[in-house]
Amino acid sequence: MGYLFTSESVSEGHPDKVADQISDALLDEFLRWDPDSKVACETLVTTGLTMSSGEVTTKGYVYVDDVVRKTIKKIGYTKAEYKFDADSCGVISTIHDQSPDIYRGVVRNKKENQGAGDQGMMFGYATTEMDNYMPMPVELAHILMQELAGIRREGKKMKYLRPDSKSQVTIEYDDNNKPVRIDTIVVSTQHDEFDTDKNMQQRIHDDIKNILIPRVRKTLSRRTSDLFKSDFHLLVNPTGKFVIGGPYGDTGLTGRKIIVDTYGGKCAHGGGAFSGKDASKVDRSAAYATRHIAKNMVAAGIADEMFVQVAYAIGLAEPVGLFVNTYGTCKAKKSNGKIYTDSEIAEIINKLFDLRPYAIIKRFGLNNPIFERTATYGHFGRDTYVEEIKVYYKNKDTITRNINGEEKHFKKVVFFAWEKLDYVNKIKKAFGLK
Repeated sequence: MGYLFTSESVSEGHPDKVADQISDALLDEFLRWDPDSKVACETLVTTGLTMSSGEVTTKGYVYVDDVVRKTIKKIGYTKAEYKFDADSCGVISTIHDQSPDIYRGVVRNKKENQGAGDQGMMFGYATTEMDNYMPMPVELAHILMQELAGIRREGKKMKYLRPDSKSQVTIEYDDNNKPVRIDTIVVSTQHDEFDTDKNMQQRIHDDIKNILIPRVRKTLSRRTSDLFKSDFHLLVNPTGKFVIGGPYGDTGLTGRKIIVDTYGGKCAHGGGAFSGKDASKVDRSAAYATRHIAKNMVAAGIADEMFVQVAYAIGLAEPVGLFVNTYGTCKAKKSNGKIYTDSEIAEIINKLFDLRPYAIIKRFGLNNPIFERTATYGHFGRDTYVEEIKVYYKNKDTITRNINGEEKHFKKVVFFAWEKLDYVNKIKKAFGLK
């Protein structure tokens, strides 16, 4: 009989994602000045207005107005007709000092003993459904949005596109939880006004079908592309019109797309958002760490699917709990021929991975300004890469160059380091696998 499972994604121009990107852009700017900055920044966007608030401890100073406007411009809100644009929108900042009660629980004389910035539980997940170990529905939804944004930015086709859009993908699974076909794709995209609504609706539908879908399929492996059977349902702008969008059409807030940011609902979520938070907040850093664990475990062949939960108490370094679920897909056997239980896998994970906040931050370089790029199209399943970025401080890790008679400082940083498959061999050795 099988079943259907659905996930969604949104573009960088979706109002909630605009808010996420602004919050993370502000976080990055604080980290450019001071890698030890403690930041919790929330943003609201609405018609003609951006408001950022939150708590910060830092040695640097950030021009909030500049960061906000640059971010909005980069997203594509550059026309007054959008009723929200980078040049004319109001920018309000109510960012203030971090609570000393929280600060004293995080900072320690020994960095290794840094406490968790809050209590809570975080989750990581991985599956063999896609080559990047992501669930297929949410990954395809992200790719649809990424490619649609690419078409908009190139400006050669579908020139009527505006920044706001959403996608939704429904996959049919068999009784063995394997994807067998794509059942439904929904794409809603903001667009310019057309002469007639009828012509508009038909043209956008045909362009999604004949331009976007083939472009998406070219990015996929053969096994995934083949799931686009001829009978899948394609729904485009189901309301019939989508001219009014972005922050003018809907107020946006940081942290309202936490399922889009993670696994599309394929596993549990602790409820804590990511964007605008520095890595001392385990809502973010521990979620990255558990994804890294789950992905490396699945890539090592321990199981076809894995879900990892970790829990913390505020001010304490060591986690208070670790839980693993392989959904009955564990393949690793002990020397006596028996399959490892999930609790035995959790014990091994505890020995292999240091889940103290300081260790996580150090392992993935989370005190660097790398977060704005995570704020769209999901925090997981992305390619890891190294890039040299500009910073405003000087230490043993920075590179100093003389540019036009002025010293400038740069640093090589790793983006999406939690997606590395750098623990596979260690895991195989721990489980006695070749």
